[in-house]
Amino acid sequence: MASGWAPDGAVQDQIDDTVTDAVLRARASMPKGEAALQCIECGEDIPEARRRALPGVRTCIACQSARDSRPAAFGFNRRGSKDSQLK
Repeated sequence: MASGWAPDGAVQDQIDDTVTDAVLRARASMPKGEAALQCIECGEDIPEARRRALPGVRTCIACQSARDSRPAAFGFNRRGSKDSQLK
């Protein structure tokens, strides 16, 4: 049940849009093209199995794990609360 001026299903629409944005962002960040033979960060050889599994890969497993563990700040706040607009 929607409240105020929002139509029925508006909350689910926001959830669906957020999930869609996350999927598109993840797909856009996937490597493309020819894989590198050496890691662009540490210079170690990238195993052939990794290069076959991930076309366009540019980093070794250790460097990619370090990249993935870094905090990422992105996304849209669709709630639009006053407090969220101040951040």
